[in-house]
Amino acid sequence: MSFKTAEHIRKVAKELGYRSEIFEREMPDRRTKVVAMIVADINNPVFHGMVRGAERSAAHDGYTVLVVETQESGAAEQTAAQRVLSSVDGVILTSSRISDSAIRALAKQRPLVVMNRVVDQVASVASDNVGAIKHAAEHLADAGVGAITYLAGPQASWADGMRWRGLLGAGHDLELTVHRIGPCDPTMSGGVWAAKRWLRNKTPGVIAYNDLIAIGFIRTVLKAGCRVPEDVQVVGFDNILDAALLEPRLTTIASPVVSLGSAAVKLLLRTTRRRESDPVELALVPARLIIRDTTVRR
Repeated sequence: MSFKTAEHIRKVAKELGYRSEIFEREMPDRRTKVVAMIVADINNPVFHGMVRGAERSAAHDGYTVLVVETQESGAAEQTAAQRVLSSVDGVILTSSRISDSAIRALAKQRPLVVMNRVVDQVASVASDNVGAIKHAAEHLADAGVGAITYLAGPQASWADGMRWRGLLGAGHDLELTVHRIGPCDPTMSGGVWAAKRWLRNKTPGVIAYNDLIAIGFIRTVLKAGCRVPEDVQVVGFDNILDAALLEPRLTTIASPVVSLGSAAVKLLLRTTRRRESDPVELALVPARLIIRDTTVRR
């Protein structure tokens, strides 16, 4: 096409009020005041608090949170992230199941924060999994427990890996025998599955990846005739509402999920203003052990 012809086409298009489709689309760098929060399982109560904290902080700064569920699927998570990237100002990956390299690739396209996980070169918010699990192991050791079984979470979970690493370290320091069952689905059904295997090789102490697994485990071993905490002491993780309603009430590690969600949004908004020379931020939030009826106080 010659320059003269092209100029003629542009002139006619202007007279007709025509606009090319490429100009009709929102440009990728245009502010939307929307951030996406991608969660692994919306049925898991731990995510409710994270979403609430995120929404509070986002609303305070005039943003809206778009929540996307991936049903514990790494493939679905990556697809969802790519789908929303051009429509939001930033993305929060909550308990991500995709690889570090895939996360870094997404972070190059849009401001991004990872929750419940630490990824090199990417802004991250996580609770102190290692410190919390060591505290739980010390509590069980003080109560006379000499062997602990860890009911593991999803295989692709960074938090699961850190909790297992922390328990191995605590086992070495406290001279405890440590076993592992899993990976398990992070649900009560996953706890039932783990309990059936634990019943074949019992230990006096159990630490579960999360409260849902712990609740499923306790219900199953009680039906099998075991007593809690007399025969087995159990510690969960997350301090969901059901932990205090269970009979016996569940000893658990409380991760401040509302604060985690709020911190993730604040960090994401700072990341949108981050210069390339600025250091990548990591926020590590402390967790605490809440002692209830499924362990023995000494």
